[in-house]
Amino acid sequence: MDGFQKIDLSPKQEAPTEISSPIEPNKSSKSSRFRRIGRKKILGVVLGILVFLLITVILPSFLVYASAKKTYTSAQATLYLLKQQDIAQAANEIDKTRQSLKDTQSKMNLLVVLRAIPILSNYYGDARHMLSAGSHLVDAGDIFIEAVEPYADVLGFKGQGSFTGGSAEQRIETAVKTMDKVTPKIDEISDKLNLAKEETDHINPEDYPTFLAGGKLREQMEQVVNLMDNGATLVNDARPLIKVMPQLLGEPKEKKYLILFQNDKELRPTGGFLTAYSIFRLDGGVVHVESSNDIYLLDDTVRGKDKAPEPLRSLLKVSVLNIRDVNLSADFVESMNDFNDMYENAGGYVNVDGIIAVDTHALVAAMKILGDVSVGGKTYTTEPDKRCGGCPQVIYELEDYSSRPVNYVRTERKGLIGDLMYAIMNKAFSSSPKQYWGPLFQEMLGQVAQKHVLFYLENKDAQKGLDTLNASGRIMDFSGDFLHINEANFGGAKSNMFVMQSVLQEYNVKGDGTIEKTLTVTYKNPHPPSDCNLERGGLCLNADLKDWFRIYVPEGSKLISMTGQQSSEDPYEDLGKTVFEGFLEVRPQGSRVLTVKYILPYKFDKKKGLPLMIQKQPGTEDDEYTIMLGKKEVDKFILKTDKKLTVK
Repeated sequence: MDGFQKIDLSPKQEAPTEISSPIEPNKSSKSSRFRRIGRKKILGVVLGILVFLLITVILPSFLVYASAKKTYTSAQATLYLLKQQDIAQAANEIDKTRQSLKDTQSKMNLLVVLRAIPILSNYYGDARHMLSAGSHLVDAGDIFIEAVEPYADVLGFKGQGSFTGGSAEQRIETAVKTMDKVTPKIDEISDKLNLAKEETDHINPEDYPTFLAGGKLREQMEQVVNLMDNGATLVNDARPLIKVMPQLLGEPKEKKYLILFQNDKELRPTGGFLTAYSIFRLDGGVVHVESSNDIYLLDDTVRGKDKAPEPLRSLLKVSVLNIRDVNLSADFVESMNDFNDMYENAGGYVNVDGIIAVDTHALVAAMKILGDVSVGGKTYTTEPDKRCGGCPQVIYELEDYSSRPVNYVRTERKGLIGDLMYAIMNKAFSSSPKQYWGPLFQEMLGQVAQKHVLFYLENKDAQKGLDTLNASGRIMDFSGDFLHINEANFGGAKSNMFVMQSVLQEYNVKGDGTIEKTLTVTYKNPHPPSDCNLERGGLCLNADLKDWFRIYVPEGSKLISMTGQQSSEDPYEDLGKTVFEGFLEVRPQGSRVLTVKYILPYKFDKKKGLPLMIQKQPGTEDDEYTIMLGKKEVDKFILKTDKKLTVK
């Protein structure tokens, strides 16, 4: 046994160290290798995701953006050409728009992966709806251009129309006789607009956070949705008017219209003092003037006049209601209903199919396009005349002819305004359509929008269409704040020619959302008074403005205070509004400030703001409006047409 060494089986203290020592580096190496492999996998996944996003989202997004930008540019070019009345070029450009739109829709398919991503799927869906709406709008544009193109020459548009032979009147007559073949196109256009509206109805602008593009994206989406809603509604409601247009123009049966001339320099509720009238006959679109007279001559033949209402008794000092003063309602259609009732009892009554009111602004606007006009050996221009503070010469001459207290003028003034209007039309019809008709047509549309031309028709469908187009001077329904300042000059002078007016609206929102509104109207007449001495035969243009005012606000508004007026009445309801009424005077080289404070009948929504509609009084021009919310200026503008905005 001596040859064998005893084996000690007891554990040694260093054994663990000796055993673990060679093994530890292997574990560390494997762990490090695993970590490297893990990082590579993560990096690979990230790179894969980035490549996936690059291929499926980023690159397609750039392609869609570039294509959409091209489509937008082409669409803008089409709209520009239509505004320029270049029908031929617009037809070419809308074809380009259609092709660009198809390209954008095709590239949009590359982003189909977004349908599976929450939130982004909503935006992808909105984009698809927008493109579909755009396609329907292009279809509507095609139909419109196809319908209008044959009439390009007659309307003064650029492009080769179908009625280029013969005189201007012959071309108009031929065009009107064929109009019934194209008016049904309005149904097709309306259908396309309704389809576009159905697409945009799927879009909710509130899905777009205000932090995106500073809230501009949401505002743009709201504008698009509202534009489609309003556009589709407008065309739908205007369809009856378009369809009966040939009839209104005297095809196949002639029509007669009473033309009322409103002198806006002596402002009245519907736009001006009713100073003269004419009977126009339309036969196949061709205008004939049958008669023209002074309103006083018509007044002398009215039988059974009613007692004058209070504003006329106390301010005009008249005991009976004359037809020249009957336009007291702020709503033109309501005033013309009253006018018609009296007109039917006049000895000079002629059965007419409607009434068209025109003021001096429309007259001057037409002459600025057509140039000087001669009537009875006298030339009338639109050049500034120092005798009336720089008003157009034609306005001074009309006022001098109709207002100067000289007997022979009083007895012979009946035909001037009608003759002047006829001379203007004759100059337009005797010219080349391409020279004047396009600008004249567009300008008259602008004059209608600014309420210098107003329509009242016996045809109920046509009148409904005119109401929709805001061409009939109606006081409108509106959900939100509303303001219409309506004034009447009961002083007899033409003071509105000289008085400047500005309007400040200040909103003060209380802690509970109550809205206190302060309306400040400032009147200034910087010009010296006219010679109003009747014995000397002076022309009394600038004298004291005796102003009967009515302020139409939302029904249920509560008056707090009114200052600056000479007299006032208790608030009352009219035309679905609450009315604050009063009387004030503004002297030459003087001024006056009217301040009205009241509570609106609803609370302020800080998130959505307060919708506001301001309706312009017919006959007014260049009144400045400023809107303040607390100390913040919301907007400042010259009120040319009715205006809608949001106070926030």
